[in-house]
Amino acid sequence: MEIIYKKLKELKPYANNPRKNDDSVELVANSIKEFGFKVPIVVDKNNEIIAGHTRLKAAKSLKLDLVPCIVADDLNDEQIKAFRLADNKVAEKSEWDIPLLDLELDKITNIDMEKFDFHIAEDDYFEEYKENERHRTVDSYNLNEFDKSRCEGFYQMPTIKACNYTPKDLIGFNYMLTSENKVCGIHFYVDDYQFERIWNNPYEYVERLREYQCVLTPDFSLYVNMPMAMKIWNIYRSRLIGQMLQDNGLKVIPTVSWCEKETFKFCFDGLPKNATLSISTIGVKEDKKAFKIWKDGVDEMIKRLTPKKILIYGGKVDYDFKDIRVKYYNNHVTENMKGTA
Repeated sequence: MEIIYKKLKELKPYANNPRKNDDSVELVANSIKEFGFKVPIVVDKNNEIIAGHTRLKAAKSLKLDLVPCIVADDLNDEQIKAFRLADNKVAEKSEWDIPLLDLELDKITNIDMEKFDFHIAEDDYFEEYKENERHRTVDSYNLNEFDKSRCEGFYQMPTIKACNYTPKDLIGFNYMLTSENKVCGIHFYVDDYQFERIWNNPYEYVERLREYQCVLTPDFSLYVNMPMAMKIWNIYRSRLIGQMLQDNGLKVIPTVSWCEKETFKFCFDGLPKNATLSISTIGVKEDKKAFKIWKDGVDEMIKRLTPKKILIYGGKVDYDFKDIRVKYYNNHVTENMKGTA
């Protein structure tokens, strides 16, 4: 990249620049006075600013004649618009590591950092940091959503109300945002990474899920080699999301998940009795050990919850459900794979 000095009057601000940052002009001007113009302004071949509107205003306030620039003449019009937005958006994402910031400020003794807006007292820094971290912790664990008056069992699994509804079909959560077919329910019988986001931002998906007939609770994985604490956590997360979705008026069918018999101590807690439940047969047909675990879990589920109806995602297996109504749903992923084979 070549840095070219251009006259300030040659540079043209972008008329539709959506980022307004006038409050920072004085701070940027102070930085230029203290350290020099160390970050060039990026312009296009017509001298229209792509990135650096605040630096331009700061330069004008200092009555500079020449400023360093980089001419991004290798970008097309669409790339220029995208870069302008991306450059501003990245700035929004930066956060301070307050303890490290405090250590760095302590090492600066000959420069007045208040000129750059570092004027908060040390105690306030740490109080703000601790408060922000507390909010971050509460949000990341959805702690505000937990209601101890609506939970069950030693591990306080959130309870889900019965919903005796049968969707016409089921599609995966990973297709929920793009599917044109809304006459179906949403399932989570997909890899966890494809729906972890509903735990991280549950309310972001409520309205989109509302467009469908119903939604199953997330099927967070229970692997045999997982620590038991992780299995408990994943069951808890499934129950809490289900309860939250019901609280927002969605039809919610509980997904029942289990692993080895030790998980029976908690994996059925919070589920409604004499209701419609959902299970999956994915991965159990060809594996005798997996099928044994699956069969033991179904036996226990029927014994404890006496379901009226079971919605089963995947193909049929050799199991007698007796007088319980059962509806099978095809695994569309394997169907699509067969269709392209």
